[in-house]
Amino acid sequence: MPLRRAPIFATLCLSLLPALLASTAIAQQQAADSFSAAQIDGATYTAGDLASGRSALTAKIQILLDRSGTSPGVIDGYKGGMSESAIRAFERRAGLPVDGIMDPSVWNLLQPYAATPVTQDYTITQADAEGLVDAIPVDYAEKAQMSTLAYTSVAEKLGERFHMDDKFIAFLNPGVALVPGSTIKVTAPSKPIKAEVTRIIIDKATRRVAGYDANGDMVVDYPATVGSDATPSPSGNHTVVTIAFDPNYTYNPKVNFKQGENDKVLTIPPGPNGPVGNVWIDLSKPTYGIHGTPTPSRLFVNQSNGCVRLTNWDARELANMVKPGVTTVEFLQPGTTIAEVTGATSPETPEAVASTAAATAVTAEPATTATPTTSPATDTAATVAEPLPANDATTPAVTTTTLPAPATSDLPAAATAPLPDAVHEDTTESEARTLSTPEEDQAISDALSDALSNALSDSAPLPLPEAGQE
Repeated sequence: MPLRRAPIFATLCLSLLPALLASTAIAQQQAADSFSAAQIDGATYTAGDLASGRSALTAKIQILLDRSGTSPGVIDGYKGGMSESAIRAFERRAGLPVDGIMDPSVWNLLQPYAATPVTQDYTITQADAEGLVDAIPVDYAEKAQMSTLAYTSVAEKLGERFHMDDKFIAFLNPGVALVPGSTIKVTAPSKPIKAEVTRIIIDKATRRVAGYDANGDMVVDYPATVGSDATPSPSGNHTVVTIAFDPNYTYNPKVNFKQGENDKVLTIPPGPNGPVGNVWIDLSKPTYGIHGTPTPSRLFVNQSNGCVRLTNWDARELANMVKPGVTTVEFLQPGTTIAEVTGATSPETPEAVASTAAATAVTAEPATTATPTTSPATDTAATVAEPLPANDATTPAVTTTTLPAPATSDLPAAATAPLPDAVHEDTTESEARTLSTPEEDQAISDALSDALSNALSDSAPLPLPEAGQE
């Protein structure tokens, strides 16, 4: 009797069909989400909130937020929790209704930071490919055997330089080998802001860290990992004690936590992939500090054992602006917002909002081989703020608040000191999903966005532009 192969084959095909369809759908979605650096520069806002997923417009807005001093964390083109929290912080700073939703008011206020192209060409140098390590072990005893916890790839090193997710570099440069001599497309964030931050406010609910100068003006605002339910960050007011750049990390299982089977004191070498990144800002509260992280894209996913984690570039920028013994650090109580403690409130009427926004020159993160993808505008770092350009089809006419230009005056570098022996924060990130996909991260970010929607009270929205003004 002949074997009945046809039914078996048909059954096999049917069983594989869902997987094939899913794979095809993912490929189609990836193709639909594909865009170039030129499309980021050319992206413009028309109306409504940002589209879900990844888009050129979201990437451009992330870069403009970064330039404004309101950090979106890593620039990756995805609409998610960190980007929404940055829009909320930008709205708070401008005195707009705080809802985290992109609108004409926010877009108009971001335009001064779009004076130069938001992407640029960069030629990879030999130095970019040097000083790398093959991998970073999870076990602290193995970490302690290394001479440095350096970058593991050219993409990771350049990602931190240009404030990008390393996977986003690959996204913008398909098929390009990241080797010395290759010219790639990268973002053009601003230079590190230089000012003196005398007050830091940490909002646990919205996971933002805001820095203010002596006049009470907001200088910077960053996304952060702030403690956890099991080991929350401290409460009350504290002071910056000292700053350590590229610090060693002392692991002592008798003081705070035990990692794996390690029961001895270990000295973890410095490096951007170290437990506290490449910066430690020590606080007067023993064992607590503000520091960097080896996983910047996961600030809103990971939890800490009480300390405050920023991206390495944000932490380094902040460290150069704080002053030991002077800068205060306030951890807000649940239910209290930054807007409440700083007196920043949404305008009662549109007429209360000023009609112009401050223009400030923006230059790319220093890199000797980086050049803008299109002709840059004239550098006006020391010029007086200019009004916004006349309204046209791409710049909706709205009433907006005057924003202070990010400070760029040269100040001496922050005082540094050896890392205190009492630093023992648990940074193992055992809950991190290191192999997560962008789609999975997006789902988590969206969940956080939903939580953020109830974190701050909303004010009555500004009226939409009159017909014909968009």
